[in-house]
Amino acid sequence: MFQLHSPQSYKDAPAELRARYCNGCGPKGILVGIIPNTMWGLDVSEACNIHDWMYSEGKTVDDKRKADWTFLDNLGRLIHNAGGWPVLRWLRRRRAYDYYLAVKNFGGPAFWKDKMP
Repeated sequence: MFQLHSPQSYKDAPAELRARYCNGCGPKGILVGIIPNTMWGLDVSEACNIHDWMYSEGKTVDDKRKADWTFLDNLGRLIHNAGGWPVLRWLRRRRAYDYYLAVKNFGGPAFWKDKMP
């Protein structure tokens, strides 16, 4: 059976708690909705939600790295599972890598928010 990687705490969390930390792809606040939850018609919001959850729980640089790598892996799993024409899969993988680079390079403020004294 097809599954995305996620911490057990995410799997066990009630929907109301998940909604507090997870908002799909992109940042919360005024920019919410700016980053699409789809990649060429493929809904990737669950991978984004898992990434949000892992950022909310993370405490170290290694936790951030793990969240970012899990995000890329989950995007790849979604793309692989969806199948489709080779050019479509390539376009989706390209966009997935762009999303990964964005969180890797610019996700620090979101990860560290409310964690630093």
